[in-house]
Amino acid sequence: DAKTTQPTSMDCAEGRGANLPCNHSTISGNEYIYWYRQIHSQGPQYVIHGLKNNETNAMASLIITEDRKSSTLILPHATLRDTAVYYCIVRVAHWDRWGCTCAISPWWQVRRRVAFI
Repeated sequence: DAKTTQPTSMDCAEGRGANLPCNHSTISGNEYIYWYRQIHSQGPQYVIHGLKNNETNAMASLIITEDRKSSTLILPHATLRDTAVYYCIVRVAHWDRWGCTCAISPWWQVRRRVAFI
């Protein structure tokens, strides 16, 4: 199983971009990089995921290095509402018959890190 390492905490200015790095140097070819966040007193919330290519959605961008050993979650215009614990997870996924990408690694293998806005 790939292990991930992240900074323990990060600060950024409101309205500015926040770059949250994640190192996953033991990643294998079929493992996806997932980011979740957990706002205080709420359950985890999916942010973004990718395999090899950079990805962007309405909430964030995921930049993956060519060798896939590290990645960066970019929150383009961070606000106080983005204050949360951000989880970088590397896990194998598969496509089920409904077309969903489904994780097969347990959630509790996550290493938690905090981002302060």
